[in-house]
Amino acid sequence: MRRLPSALAACALVAFWAGAGLGQEGNAAGAGAAQSVPLLTLDENQLFAESAFGKAALARQDADARALIEENRRIEAALEVEEQDLTTRRPTMGREEFTPLSDAFNLKVEGIRKAQDAKSRDLNRRADQDRQAFLLAVRPVLADLMAARGAVAIIDKRAVFVGFENIDITAEAIAELDKALAEGRLTAPGNPDEAAKPASP
Repeated sequence: MRRLPSALAACALVAFWAGAGLGQEGNAAGAGAAQSVPLLTLDENQLFAESAFGKAALARQDADARALIEENRRIEAALEVEEQDLTTRRPTMGREEFTPLSDAFNLKVEGIRKAQDAKSRDLNRRADQDRQAFLLAVRPVLADLMAARGAVAIIDKRAVFVGFENIDITAEAIAELDKALAEGRLTAPGNPDEAAKPASP
């Protein structure tokens, strides 16, 4: 699947530059010394793929894709049988009799193709919904980690040219997200519309 720009990275970079701007104003008011801004990094793709939340979404997506592939194979086999039957009967039929049957079969094939393409697009849409639900669900977890570390922003790990390993919180975020899921504070993404909603008390 095509990778979309990281929503976490976009939001965090805005927060970073806003924080940097505030730091510069504070420095101008003081002695002009450089002020460090506490930042954390995160690998969003790893967080999704290795967390229980993300694994549940990916497992469902894989099952749905496999089911659609199997359905397409069954439909294709049935259509081949129907086409072969028309081909076998063609020599025994006149043009006036055969043409309507051939046209009806072609319309049927086109209708099935459109329906199956729509199902494929729906699977992609649901995958996007899962990812958006994940981003909503992970926000409070990341906010708690930021507060615990005294950080002002989390940026995408790929945006860091040079940095210390101890500022990456991906593994810690996965553990905290899995803990929230196990404790019932989050709902696993069986339904993309419910994935981001806290579980009922």
